[in-house]
Amino acid sequence: MGHILAVTNQKGGVGKTTTSVNLAASLTETGRRVLLIDLDAQGNATMGSGIDKHDLQKTGYDLLMGHANIREVIIYAEAAGYDLLPGNSDLTAAEVKLLEKDDRERRLRAALSYVQNDYDLIVIDCPPSLSMLTVNALAAAHSVLIPIQCEYYALEGLSALLDTIEQVRASINPELNIEGLLRTMYDARNNLSNDVSAQLQEHFGEKLYRTIIPRNVRLAEAPSHGLPVLRYDKGSRGATSYLALAGEYLRRHTPIVQQPVEVDEAEQPLPQRSHL
Repeated sequence: MGHILAVTNQKGGVGKTTTSVNLAASLTETGRRVLLIDLDAQGNATMGSGIDKHDLQKTGYDLLMGHANIREVIIYAEAAGYDLLPGNSDLTAAEVKLLEKDDRERRLRAALSYVQNDYDLIVIDCPPSLSMLTVNALAAAHSVLIPIQCEYYALEGLSALLDTIEQVRASINPELNIEGLLRTMYDARNNLSNDVSAQLQEHFGEKLYRTIIPRNVRLAEAPSHGLPVLRYDKGSRGATSYLALAGEYLRRHTPIVQQPVEVDEAEQPLPQRSHL
């Protein structure tokens, strides 16, 4: 059964969509079956996957409103190499109309149950706000990845997000966990970045991913070409960083199999002799 990962931060401009697209592409590169869900009405994850958000037959809006089933909405993003549940400005209407629907918080969760076994990972790119769309993502997810830019206001916004996650865990999805925090747009020359990074390490310990995503021109350029950075410039620092993130994610989710202990024959006990 595929792991469902919500990528979210209530603060915009922290690399949330960049992380969703490039983590999905990097895991696809390792041979995993990946579905990316664009729940942001801006449709940036859709465009960054090489799909024109203005030319869609069906979107997440149709799924959440019950106008289409999930297999009718999912398309293959050939330029990116993974399956995509696209989104565009129609999702703005979904935020309002969901309030009138029964079981409005769990609609995405119910839909994903039909395809969850088809994928190793389902990545949900959430809106940069606490909306009914975000609540649907958190209700469906097993864990939450939080991209965070190491700047002054980052920690203040992080506190509000952690409160939201705790509320969803208490009321809707008791299985929801924090996957980890990911430092993005990192500039090691900036003293503030280093100070905030140290605070994150102190407060979150192992929850803080060791991988750090740097500021990178190629990473910023890739979306305008409708490509993950791995397909745009595989040798760039941005691409290698997201491949490293994919590797760290897989290590966290791969069970550790204990190897049999090799015993030196000289140290093995001698067989007991029979008294018969």
